[in-house]
Amino acid sequence: MVEQAEIVRDVVVVGGGAAGLSAALILARSRRRVTVVDAGARRNAPAQAVHGLLALDGLSPLEVLERGRDEVTRYGGEIISAEVADVSCTSLGFAVMMRDGAVVHACRLLIATGLVDELPDIAGLRQRWGRDVLHCPYHHGWEVRDHAIGVLATGPMSVHQALLFRQLSNDVRYFTRDQDLSDQDRVKLQALGIAVIAGGVAGLEIVEDRLAGVRLDDDRVVPVETVAAASRMVARAEVLAGIGITATQHPVGSFIAADETGRTSVPGVWVAGNATDLAAQVGAAAADGARAAAHLNADLVAEDTDRAVARLTNAESLR
Repeated sequence: MVEQAEIVRDVVVVGGGAAGLSAALILARSRRRVTVVDAGARRNAPAQAVHGLLALDGLSPLEVLERGRDEVTRYGGEIISAEVADVSCTSLGFAVMMRDGAVVHACRLLIATGLVDELPDIAGLRQRWGRDVLHCPYHHGWEVRDHAIGVLATGPMSVHQALLFRQLSNDVRYFTRDQDLSDQDRVKLQALGIAVIAGGVAGLEIVEDRLAGVRLDDDRVVPVETVAAASRMVARAEVLAGIGITATQHPVGSFIAADETGRTSVPGVWVAGNATDLAAQVGAAAADGARAAAHLNADLVAEDTDRAVARLTNAESLR
């Protein structure tokens, strides 16, 4: 059979971001045959730098990943630049098929596919995303401190987002986009001096490739230097449907459910990073990948041990 002729990896990691590379590093250092399949779809690609990552603050996302890839391959890990088209169960564990038709087999699977930011249909929002349209005060906040910041009501956490950005600037405006604002939330905004701008938002005002303000439906432009908007964060899980992995819906998006070790409901499948934790920043995603890899390796050790015990028992029974 073709399956028997294939080299079977201990683990295939789907996704080569912080979580996937961190997991692969732990597994490779444990002398596991591990392959990372990386499509190169970077959620933080528009960002100029990674912030809040201890000892690596300020590096570009690309440089952080390049360092991670070098570390994984240094210990014998394999990295394939390819997009996964399908994953299926086999007698050996799992078969991971690429868009180009190549297939890799593994005993275990670790999902680190991250998520996709779905943005509301507001003119200019996607084009400025990661530049002067931001979502995380911990990642980008220091860089926009004391700016005039406009927070768009784009999800259930938008008021909370406004409160966080108020810690960084005295000039924060909350754009309701014609959405209801509870009396309790209105009082919170008022107490912190956050101006509430009622009405719909037509788009962003861009002047000479710089954000100049938020244009309302009545054509008024409210000057701001930075816009904060919450995306709908959706786990990349479509290609995993064939093995029973589906995304769980959440008020702010969707995620792949797992226990505290990263083990999913499908035997042999773990998940780490933003695919299972929507709020994880780069450092947290990397830590999650390391934790899942350690538990996955322990599972493989237990299986290897059971096989060794069975061989010993059989050998003794033949004496």
